[in-house]
Amino acid sequence: MKIGIIGAGNIGGNLTRRLTALGHEVSVANSRGPETLTALAEETGATPVPVAEAAHGAELVVVTVPLKAVPGLPSGLFDEAADGAVVVDTGNYYPRQRDGKIAGIEDEGLTESRWTARQLGHTVVKAFNGTYAQDLLDRHRPAGAPDRIALPVAADDASAKQVVRDLIDELGFDTVDAGTLDDSWRQQPGTPVYGLQEGVTAVTKALAEAPRERSADFRA
Repeated sequence: MKIGIIGAGNIGGNLTRRLTALGHEVSVANSRGPETLTALAEETGATPVPVAEAAHGAELVVVTVPLKAVPGLPSGLFDEAADGAVVVDTGNYYPRQRDGKIAGIEDEGLTESRWTARQLGHTVVKAFNGTYAQDLLDRHRPAGAPDRIALPVAADDASAKQVVRDLIDELGFDTVDAGTLDDSWRQQPGTPVYGLQEGVTAVTKALAEAPRERSADFRA
């Protein structure tokens, strides 16, 4: 697949490493400009590009930037993407640590990915948000391995969700269907599944046990 990655931090960088190693054509962008991504490009073979060009021709785009930075992404970001492009949101809301108060999340009660989808003007698939970046490099396993980790995936678009679940399987992880974007609060920070390094059964149980109220640590 042709994949665009917006954000080259821990998750974005390690997804770039893994996806290029699997043979995908990856373009990667960050807020500081493509000239700052030379080392990652040399390591992986990915193509560094400006943020505005990251989705050009892409069949799948990963948005992995701080939540507070989402509204500042270029308008028309996906105009030149492939038809039916899938957008993955890895973001989390950290009001005290980083993002400040976001009214749509706290006052309107939107899930983090529902809010992100509104800002982007494009539906998203919520995935990788509770995954340790190092696990992408170290914890992938072949299908059927007893210690294979499962990741929750939420989306409104069933076909887009399946594309992402298939890609995660290729990366070496199982997945659990976490419902729609309105259900994705079950995998937000502070929930039992967030950061859980377990298989399908434990992840399914953790999603079911998630409290609806956002924990105090993740409110402004």
